[in-house]
Amino acid sequence: MPSKPMKPCRHPGCPRLTDGSYCQEHERQHSTEYEKYDRKPEARKRYSYQWRKLRKAYVKDHPACEMCLLEHRATPVEEVHHIYPLDHGGSNTPINLLSLCKSCHSRITAVMGDRWNKREYKY
Repeated sequence: MPSKPMKPCRHPGCPRLTDGSYCQEHERQHSTEYEKYDRKPEARKRYSYQWRKLRKAYVKDHPACEMCLLEHRATPVEEVHHIYPLDHGGSNTPINLLSLCKSCHSRITAVMGDRWNKREYKY
């Protein structure tokens, strides 16, 4: 099956073609700007070295997406999700974490409405 056609980088004035939104040169720049301006400072503190270490250990123990496993599919982990978000009183304990693929994580986050602040999180 053929791959998707390349499209222009979204950075103003950049003529390069890319598979994603930005070319390699501008991807890092836009990621840095997101971390600096769009993400809340409290979130940066919560996802520190300790979180990355805990996440790595959790992925080692749970290498497949836990939602896909319920449907008898083995999909590699791409995200570790907090069942109860840290903003809403959740913690980094293993009982509050889920190993998810990108697709399952996006679906859960969209349903919660938490990432895009569309609605309040309901337990």
